[in-house]
Amino acid sequence: MLPQTLEEALEPDGRPEVLALRALKLGDLLVAVPALRGLRRAFPDHRILYAAQSWLEPIVKLTGAVDALLPTHGLDVPIALRPGRVDVAVNLHGNGVESRGRLEALQAARRIGHEAPGWTGPAWEDGVHERHRWARLLRGHGIDADPLDYRLLTPTIESPAPGAVVLHVGAAYGSRLWPVDRFAAVARVLTRAGHRVLLTGSTGERPRAVAVAEAAGIRDEQIVAGKLGLLEFAALISTAALVISADTGAAHLASAYARPSVVLFGPAPVAEWGPPEGPHIVLTDESVRLGETFTNEPDPALLAVTADDVLRAAAELGIS
Repeated sequence: MLPQTLEEALEPDGRPEVLALRALKLGDLLVAVPALRGLRRAFPDHRILYAAQSWLEPIVKLTGAVDALLPTHGLDVPIALRPGRVDVAVNLHGNGVESRGRLEALQAARRIGHEAPGWTGPAWEDGVHERHRWARLLRGHGIDADPLDYRLLTPTIESPAPGAVVLHVGAAYGSRLWPVDRFAAVARVLTRAGHRVLLTGSTGERPRAVAVAEAAGIRDEQIVAGKLGLLEFAALISTAALVISADTGAAHLASAYARPSVVLFGPAPVAEWGPPEGPHIVLTDESVRLGETFTNEPDPALLAVTADDVLRAAAELGIS
């Protein structure tokens, strides 16, 4: 008989459990990897559950720190575990009333979070890089965490195109969508230079990838947007010669695999979401940044970046 609830599907295995809540997207998961690794080392005999969107499961496994994903699509509904089951509840989601309330309802023996009514811990700080924020949180609770411990395990499948130049043309919000004609100009130049250029994105972003390909005059087979599963996408990024992307999960994957990347920033501050040191170049103009993530219009900081800017950055990283 099939399990009737998420809790039955994730039946306890006899170990005490840690529940880390971060019901967000791919980039949010990847900047939390140092904290998850810290939890793994601090609780070696616990089963660690990660509460987040279910589609992230292939990448959650590549953290090497999580035993199971608990599908949790935002904070609109309670976390699907009975009160008292979880030993340690960790708020990696934020420090708002909603995330705290969802974790408080679990009635865990121990709670790890920022200082708030009913919670002890370090005070929340604005302007902190996300990798450092969550590592700092754990250190504030006596748990060692290294913000530079962000690398993922090697994907369990081979890359569909080793050595490709990946242009990730999509983004979750219009504020991060670099114009189609600029992506096309970059794709055209790099393809003519002999590089294997692939256009990536989600299924919903495939029409945008098609528009880029048509404007660039490149072949349909160079469009893989909507064709790759998440693990295949990670494998592609893990062997890429170069990744060109807005500040999205694709850029964070390039960091996680130390692949050369050109990252185009718009509404998000580089100081909080930028790549670590390595073969990564950030392009933006923060002097004109509006910082409105949820608008449909590209942020002026992103629009300040030209195709020539990207091609010069690619050349600095050895792709010209």
